Amino acid sequence: MKFHLCNEKVRTCLPKKGYIFLFLVVFIFILMLYITDILEFQIKVNTTFIIPRPATVTPPADMHYDFCKLKPLSTKEALEEQRLLDSIAWPETPSLPSPLSLSSTSHPAHSAFTILPRWGGGQWHIGDKLEVMIQMHDFQGHLKRSGGDVLLARLHNITLGAGVAGQVLDHLNGSYSAIFTLLWEGNAQVQVILVHPSEAVTELRRLNTEHPDRVFFKSQFQLGSVTETTTCNVCLRPTQQPVCNYTDLHTNEPWFCYKPKSLSCDTRISNFKGGYKQNISTMEKLFQSGVNLKVAIPPSGVASVNVLPKQNGESEVPSSRVGSGPSGYYFQGVWRRLGVTPIHQFNSSSAITQCLKGKTVHMYGDSTMRQWFEYLDAALPDLKAFNMHSQKTIGPLMSLDYKNNILVTYRTHGPPLRSASVPAIELHYIANELNEVPGGRDTVIVLGIWAHFGTFPIEFFIRRLQTIRRAMVRLLSRAPDTLIVIRTGNPKSLKTFLHASTNSDWYSLQQDKVLRDMFKELNVHLVDAWEMVVAHHLPHELHPQPSIIKNMINVLLSYICPQKGG
Repeated sequence: MKFHLCNEKVRTCLPKKGYIFLFLVVFIFILMLYITDILEFQIKVNTTFIIPRPATVTPPADMHYDFCKLKPLSTKEALEEQRLLDSIAWPETPSLPSPLSLSSTSHPAHSAFTILPRWGGGQWHIGDKLEVMIQMHDFQGHLKRSGGDVLLARLHNITLGAGVAGQVLDHLNGSYSAIFTLLWEGNAQVQVILVHPSEAVTELRRLNTEHPDRVFFKSQFQLGSVTETTTCNVCLRPTQQPVCNYTDLHTNEPWFCYKPKSLSCDTRISNFKGGYKQNISTMEKLFQSGVNLKVAIPPSGVASVNVLPKQNGESEVPSSRVGSGPSGYYFQGVWRRLGVTPIHQFNSSSAITQCLKGKTVHMYGDSTMRQWFEYLDAALPDLKAFNMHSQKTIGPLMSLDYKNNILVTYRTHGPPLRSASVPAIELHYIANELNEVPGGRDTVIVLGIWAHFGTFPIEFFIRRLQTIRRAMVRLLSRAPDTLIVIRTGNPKSLKTFLHASTNSDWYSLQQDKVLRDMFKELNVHLVDAWEMVVAHHLPHELHPQPSIIKNMINVLLSYICPQKGG
């Protein structure tokens, strides 16, 4: 006989097993609600660490968002980001075989550039546009049929101390044009450099997508005699290990560390560069010094032109317009800006002191910005460094000229920061610093932020600049006469695969384009470090040599004191 439980009102009967099943379902549902309440309470009272989803499958190659916790954007900023990404989109190149064969890749020794005749014929004059055609070939001497190579071009005359950067145009078929403005009388020599073959850019893009954590960082945690060290980054791969969330509360800039085994997240005391991940590429052949990494392309025919004085009716030097030509050029070793603000020469400490008298100059950024602080600190005898018991390479640094009421400070930007150990409490974001500056006509803000962001998705750099820009808008709203000057990035020395894969000029070029676009509508000024290094005869270095720095400082001081000279 089967036993049934019946409900007389609805005339239904439920088997005993079914009733037990229903009871279990209700019990599990109540239990889940209870667990959810507990979890919600824990999240509310402890937001210092999170437990990531374990990586059970390898994410697709183009999904760096799976472990790069980029901050959310407003609709307006998201549209801007997409526009910026479209503006820096690089030509796709054919996929490469593995193991790699260089035979079909761009080879500078087999490539060549040709100076095209003057439009309309005749001789070259100051103010003319010189066009150079560049044709790329592969290692077998065959014409390349696709674009995407990274090329730098300059026109120079070492005897005259003259130089100007060229604008390179990619025709997407293996040929390129370099356009120069002729700006001095006499000989003008063309130089074209292959920074990377297009195939190398494909690998650089892949590394940023699949290995944005290839430069990794460490933090030390300490409580009493117990010390632990864990890995930190913007992008942390999910594991079973809990993660400390150090996302900034004001800027929402993300930063994470794996949680120590026995210490809490709030015992973190320092941050430093941990190192570089190895064996993440099989394409090292694409980054060979003297072969296909920053190698000059030879000319086909003559490599120079003779420039005559300007023709009647033409201005001596054409004005620069955004996107239409160079921002400036060197002559007799001095940078001359093509624009509304002439560059004055501050050749003595008294001239610099007179310009900065009564000024407060706050410098924020990386070590290329610290170079500027060190230059002023050395150039002004009455500017005395105040001992803040901080590391010279990191800061914060401060120098004071009490007699002339000059204050110059430097502070490094927040993470990511490839540096020696920095106290965690000294990791300040630029936007937060700007929010604390009263501003005014005697306040100068100088920024330089680029070198530590190359290995991350460019979206991360875009978000950082958007955060800084918002702080700038607030600063200029409360103190519109505050002077803000931004230093762009510059080409660097690339001699090995490690250098190229973490500090590539292609990364810097992308950042340079984004930075210019991001701040073009604000009342800020640019020091065009990119062109100032490309146009100079000295080798490219992460930290440009003193003669280039002097010219950069002259540009800065000319913005501060537009009516005064040295």
